Amino acid sequence: DSSVGGKTAVNSPRGKNLIGAFHQPSGVLVDTDVLSTLPDRDFRSGLAEVVKYGVILDADFFAWLEANVAAINQRDPAALRHIVARSCELKADVVRQDEHETTGLRAVLNYGHTYAHAFEALAGYGTLLHGEAVSIGMVCASRLAERLGRITANDTRRQVELLQAFHLPIDVPADVVDRHEEIVGCMMLDKKTEGRSLRFILPSRIGHVETVRNVTPADAIACL
Repeated sequence: DSSVGGKTAVNSPRGKNLIGAFHQPSGVLVDTDVLSTLPDRDFRSGLAEVVKYGVILDADFFAWLEANVAAINQRDPAALRHIVARSCELKADVVRQDEHETTGLRAVLNYGHTYAHAFEALAGYGTLLHGEAVSIGMVCASRLAERLGRITANDTRRQVELLQAFHLPIDVPADVVDRHEEIVGCMMLDKKTEGRSLRFILPSRIGHVETVRNVTPADAIACL
């Protein structure tokens, strides 16, 4: 089910997606009518990754999402076709340039995921849907960017408000938020980590992100 990304992986007790391989599909068929069959929670979960593409790669797409919340929430067919097509286009362009994660470009797709994978693991897989964890993770990552002086408070606010408009969670679960050592431990298993040094994908503005190295655990935890 890796779509245009070409990644096939499984979770392990040590973390999410740590065991896998690259295998590109012969083709990808997208039938957006299937979205009408999803329960509300699963539908909303998918929208978190759509918001992510706007934040990391396309400010105009992010603004379009802000302007079309009602149509998307109502599952308007034309709106859904647009968000699926644009998300696939944006991801495919990145994958084309860095299919096997050799240049570092593909890491931009992991915005919010360093936090998210920790939250998923500690909450127990299946407790938080992946998109729900990514939603919370993006908010934390944007706060981290703000703390490091890389983004404005207004850009964080726009992300929070759009995620809330899609009825996605923005707060770390109560049974996870105070488990600081465990959260950092999970982050150290992240594939972007170099040695014992945390790396994060952080926005500098809506539509653009950068890899930030040597983030301290204290700064990461301060943004929960």
